[in-house]
Amino acid sequence: MHRRTALSVSAALLAAAPLLSACSSAEVRPGTAAVVGGERITTAALQAQVKDVRTAQSNAEQSARLIEASAGLERVKLGKMIQLRILEKAADDAGLSVSTKDVEDARKAQTAQAKGADQLEQLALQARVPLAPDQIDGELRFQLLLGRLSDRFGEDKILVPLAKAAKELHIQVNPRYGAWNTEQIALGDARTPWVNQKTRPEQAPAGA
Repeated sequence: MHRRTALSVSAALLAAAPLLSACSSAEVRPGTAAVVGGERITTAALQAQVKDVRTAQSNAEQSARLIEASAGLERVKLGKMIQLRILEKAADDAGLSVSTKDVEDARKAQTAQAKGADQLEQLALQARVPLAPDQIDGELRFQLLLGRLSDRFGEDKILVPLAKAAKELHIQVNPRYGAWNTEQIALGDARTPWVNQKTRPEQAPAGA
């Protein structure tokens, strides 16, 4: 099996992938950050993730540096939430799954590798996509799903099932958070005037 660090960023999901078709849409109503497979990712759920990270960062050493290094966190978090749903769809289509025990075992291994739970949490806060302590298990599940898809299809062909899953999920993104970039599989600048974006996403009021 291919080995990966659980807190790493997947090259497959960040590499260019023009086959992944999804876009922002004026049909996404206020209070919704994105719609993936007909299911809403609410602004409240997204902002809760951001708040957890900011709280953990504020309590950490060099908090100012950590916060400054993670500007635009709300957009990045939304991108990861969408990517997770793409992985879940692709894994389900392939008959693959990740159990709670799988995540627990991965958590134990990562804790041992980091030489303690506190150190693991510190590393999580310093990751490219910062993680609050209660978000580590979700990232482990993300990486385990990605690893199993890579093992099944090969790292050079994993974009094929991901592209199929993304297309079938009909992803729509609230332009307040940007537009879904099909080449980078990430959120970029919005091109629709659905929302008059006067502030950065993190500064916008809840529920907007």
